[in-house]
Amino acid sequence: MAPQVRRLVPEVGRLLDVGAGGGQLGAALQDRSLPWTAIEPSPTMRARLMRLHTPPHIVSGRWEEGWVAPAAHDTVLAATMPAFFDHPEPFLARCRDWARRSVIWVVPAQAGPRGLCFAGCLPSDWHGEDETPGIDLVLRGLAPASRPHEIAFADWTFSGVVQNLPRLAAYLADRLGWPPADERRPRLLAHLEAQAKPDAAGLRLEIPRKSAILVWRQA
Repeated sequence: MAPQVRRLVPEVGRLLDVGAGGGQLGAALQDRSLPWTAIEPSPTMRARLMRLHTPPHIVSGRWEEGWVAPAAHDTVLAATMPAFFDHPEPFLARCRDWARRSVIWVVPAQAGPRGLCFAGCLPSDWHGEDETPGIDLVLRGLAPASRPHEIAFADWTFSGVVQNLPRLAAYLADRLGWPPADERRPRLLAHLEAQAKPDAAGLRLEIPRKSAILVWRQA
């Protein structure tokens, strides 16, 4: 993903990563000669950020709380944020307020589930999620004047290593609300077993993904 973003925004400069998670994309994009900042409300994700080779300055709050100074960063990055879908206009306005040069959103673009982790391994009649591509929902929620200056697409693969596949199958079935005796439970495990690939750390599940990279350039 980082090379595609770099082609659109070659000079990232000082970076603000909003909802940074574990910081993988932000760490790949940040200019190592400059400090970078991450907004991340989750203590677990903040701990991961601190373990990065070049950890960011961490703001332990939500984007709405506004603890970052306006125009203090060259580039603002946000990847797969709920705010894309719930509050696109206010979130974009806040991102533009923070950025001196560019705003980058990375939005799900595949037709598939966006909620439950590993739901992409399951048939749609099992997970029951809306499979509308996230990019369609985001563009629908933005006013015409707020449309991004550039949109590019990137194909990639989500990969997760699982040490105990029956435990994952039981977890997914519980999250889907299936009763303990539901006849789909053994079928779900068999479905995952058919997709899993051996890995040194366990079994690997892979889900094809497509992301849209949206870029706004500041005047």
